[in-house]
Amino acid sequence: MRYHKLKAGVEPGTYVMESSVMTEQDILTMANQLAKRRLSKGRRLSNPLEVKAHLMTLFQHCEHEIFSILLLDNQHRIIGLHELFQGTINMAVVHPREVVKLSLKHNAAAVILIHNHPSGNPEPSSADIAITKQLKKTLDLVTVNVIDHIIVGAEECTSLAEKGLI
Repeated sequence: MRYHKLKAGVEPGTYVMESSVMTEQDILTMANQLAKRRLSKGRRLSNPLEVKAHLMTLFQHCEHEIFSILLLDNQHRIIGLHELFQGTINMAVVHPREVVKLSLKHNAAAVILIHNHPSGNPEPSSADIAITKQLKKTLDLVTVNVIDHIIVGAEECTSLAEKGLI
């Protein structure tokens, strides 16, 4: 794959391409790279809508359910985004032990749980709510705060925290 060179634009957050011809796949690849950069180590999470937009870019086109975790320090700066489990088209098995293990390994103070619904519907299932409660209870034992569980659909994300489910 050929990567197009970008130069910083005049306005903050704008870019100018050195090549004017791009395929749709080039655009998607660049969007994924930018989303990963925005969720990279050391960045502070301050705008929930921006975080959701980056997660949509990364997860909305996945064909299988993927469960990931965004690890945060005590200032809510990103430690890392890690894919933990990959499932089928309608479920992913989540093992709380592995979530705790990764959180402790990276000395996370807080986490945001993330998974996608390949069906496109971001509404939480009863299983989604149950695993969120189980993970919160388990992570509370080791003083890791579950800030949110975001479900990525085709056109939007659902925050379990905003729905009062955490």
